[in-house]
Amino acid sequence: MLKMASTACRAGKLSFLNGLEDLCLTTNGSLLAEKVSALKSAGLRRINVSLDTLNPEKFARIRRRGDLVKVLGGLFAAKRCGLHPIKINAVIERGINDDDIIALVEFCRKYGFVMRFIEYMDVGNSNNWASEKLVSKKEILEIIDARYPLREAGRDKGSAPSVDYKFIDGQGEVGVIASVTEPFCSTCTRARLTADGKLVTCLFSATGHDFKALLRNGAEDEEIIEIISAIWRKRTDRYSADRLETMNSARGYRAKDYQKIEMITLGG
Repeated sequence: MLKMASTACRAGKLSFLNGLEDLCLTTNGSLLAEKVSALKSAGLRRINVSLDTLNPEKFARIRRRGDLVKVLGGLFAAKRCGLHPIKINAVIERGINDDDIIALVEFCRKYGFVMRFIEYMDVGNSNNWASEKLVSKKEILEIIDARYPLREAGRDKGSAPSVDYKFIDGQGEVGVIASVTEPFCSTCTRARLTADGKLVTCLFSATGHDFKALLRNGAEDEEIIEIISAIWRKRTDRYSADRLETMNSARGYRAKDYQKIEMITLGG
């Protein structure tokens, strides 16, 4: 995934890599309208836009920065440029935007976007996560299915974080990422490379593996590939599975007991 700052040049370089199967941008959409044409020309294939509500006042409270009008303009600019699919990601938090679920679904059904709901997770250390704020996948699907009946389509390639559902009437699809109530640690295939050169093997990791030092010290491609492979083979990450077990135990789960890399540093 690419973030928004200075991405057109990077997308152009990445798009020429041999063996590259996909090139996707995840963004808050604030600058999308003015950048999307250059990104598409540079080789960007699809896009994910974070959008938790369509209510302007609520958007301002949740986001604390940015302009909903600009984000919506960016979505439609991306559609005009031919990016596909265009996915909208919304984190659902009880008492904050759980009443926006149907509005977001209807917006995506109307304009041909793909909706992805994400259970409220304890990423990083600063979002004051509490289980009482969680709206589960089961509850999200019940809300949608009561209005627009669904059928399960499964996970893309068997390992995608989202479980996808088709609308029975054929008008699009919706997905839910349920890291809290339905952990998928055993099938996860995603690693992250941070801006400061750390390879991170789990969204909830406390530390990363320093690859910038390897590059600075002149490590050859084959050596780096072997190190990455060894790290992945030995990984024991099962944070979400452990979280669920702890939540269901007598001891209970407290997010503040676990230090993790902040989301703003790690990326989505």
